[in-house]
Amino acid sequence: MAPEKKRLGKKHRTAQTRPHKGATPKGAKASASAAGGASPKGRKAISAKKSASFKESKVRTQSPTRQKGRAITGAQMAPGALPKAERERLGIPEPSQRAPKGARGMGSSAEVQEKRLVHRAALSDPETENAFASTLPMIEEAQRPSDAIAAPLFAICGRPNVGKSTLFNRLTGTRRSIVGDEPGITRDRIYGEVDWEGRVLRIVDTGGVIPDDEALIPREIFRQAQIALEEAEAIVQVVDGRSELTLPDIDLARLLIRSGKPVFLAVNKMDTAQIAPQAESFRTLGYKDVFPVSGEHGLGMGDLMDAVSAALPQTEPEEAEELEDVWEDEATDEEAPRERKLRSHGEHVSKETSIAIIGRPNVGKSTLLNALTGTGRAIVSPIAGTTRDAVDETVERNGHSFRFVDTAGIRRKGKTTLMAEKLSVIMARKHLEAADVALLVIDATEGVTGLDANIGGYAHESGRSVVIVVNKWDAVTTNREDGQAPADQKVYTEQVRHALKYLDYAPLIFISARDGINVDEVFKKVQLVARERRKRISTGQMNKFLDHVEFEKAGVPYNKRLRIYYMTQAAVAPPTFILFTDRDVKLHFSYERFLENQIRAQWRFIGSPIWFKVRARNKKGEK
Repeated sequence: MAPEKKRLGKKHRTAQTRPHKGATPKGAKASASAAGGASPKGRKAISAKKSASFKESKVRTQSPTRQKGRAITGAQMAPGALPKAERERLGIPEPSQRAPKGARGMGSSAEVQEKRLVHRAALSDPETENAFASTLPMIEEAQRPSDAIAAPLFAICGRPNVGKSTLFNRLTGTRRSIVGDEPGITRDRIYGEVDWEGRVLRIVDTGGVIPDDEALIPREIFRQAQIALEEAEAIVQVVDGRSELTLPDIDLARLLIRSGKPVFLAVNKMDTAQIAPQAESFRTLGYKDVFPVSGEHGLGMGDLMDAVSAALPQTEPEEAEELEDVWEDEATDEEAPRERKLRSHGEHVSKETSIAIIGRPNVGKSTLLNALTGTGRAIVSPIAGTTRDAVDETVERNGHSFRFVDTAGIRRKGKTTLMAEKLSVIMARKHLEAADVALLVIDATEGVTGLDANIGGYAHESGRSVVIVVNKWDAVTTNREDGQAPADQKVYTEQVRHALKYLDYAPLIFISARDGINVDEVFKKVQLVARERRKRISTGQMNKFLDHVEFEKAGVPYNKRLRIYYMTQAAVAPPTFILFTDRDVKLHFSYERFLENQIRAQWRFIGSPIWFKVRARNKKGEK
């Protein structure tokens, strides 16, 4: 019996022994496109041709009016692209009559006018309408900051538990303000934007106003509401349509009518058409304009917003025309193509840095916000849990914009009983995840507690940059009242570092927010960690760095060790590195800690956590 011939592997077979699919029948002439009957070099050429044809079929087809992802503007159109009659209708001079270009590259005024007219003609063309439609979101995004600054403001006010926050959320289309059945949930001023019929309006939600209440919290709420009413250009008083008129409603109506500003009455909770006529009984307050609305269901919002928008001052025509001309100049500048900026790749230029002030209740977060902004933006009281809604304020300093967000004190789940407290903790976590930098505020008189460590863990796990702020430092040094010796800053730093070992990369500062001591240092640290957060290291630098790292000192078990072929930084904010290894296993914690320490020793990354991801080179099932 003849021995069985061993079948060779695929890479050892020759062209003659390799089985061919769809072989040509005997006696038939082989086709030039059939790869099976060609030589190895011919099959390679045919395969490359098919691959190129497949890639070409997958390329997205674009409109003829778009090139390289951007719309063709008037500056890119040939002078003869428009017929002579059309040029005469638009007032475009002939090529011979045009003035030479100016030194700045934009050309003379006649040429700029020509570009604008051609651009408008392109916008009015139905064939190019779809091409330019994709640029509308970018136009709105570019105009929103300038519109938001100049947009008129109107305020919502009323006594507690009439539905002001529900109405605010309905108009802004967000859940910015906490809503609940408990009276007095909203305390600080909450700002938002309303886009009504193409017009951007600013809106401010105030706390429940009781003018004659002398208690600390109601008095501070009334003070915050007074500030909002003074800066607003129109006011909407909200009353509960399902209850009778109360004395606070009457007193507030008298104050608003005497202000001389346009005031509108919104009778809320008119959820059905049958009870809507009951709103007429509230005309006894002295208002001419009464609108039955339902903030929960969105009924009557159109009539109310039409009246408010008509009462607010309109944007000056000169300003609107100037904004339009600026956009057209940018759109017709062919030397400034619009490119996509990726936030994760570090290419996005952030206009402002968002900072969330987090910590336990009653550690001085609101006092710190007032000290940083130089205003009385947040209500401050010795009562724990005063802040419920997140309060934000923007500060311009050294050419940079900082948006500070004062969050509610985060408590343990077992310690929160009221619904408003539970929601405030959830909102604090959400605002933390939306920020760039977190200021972890610690009470110097109490030291670092277990809850402080948990809150710092929230910021660390979410990838936020962290600055540890030890507040009330004067209470344990110069103003100590317990008769003990003043605290030593070096010893206190060691205690904080020992309790928060996982935040060893976070800078530590000592301040007194009440007296304004060392508050300016907060801006410097925030700007430092924000810059370090967006630092990018090239792949070449990372590979040179790996050649000098002694991984034998990592102290990792032998069966947990990996061989790193190369490493690259995939993203910033926070810095994220991808390790290409020989095995698809989870990175051991000691290996990760060792590698992170080596990276920080080389490039620091102050205040920012570092993330690692493992990618195996020969991972099974990977295509």
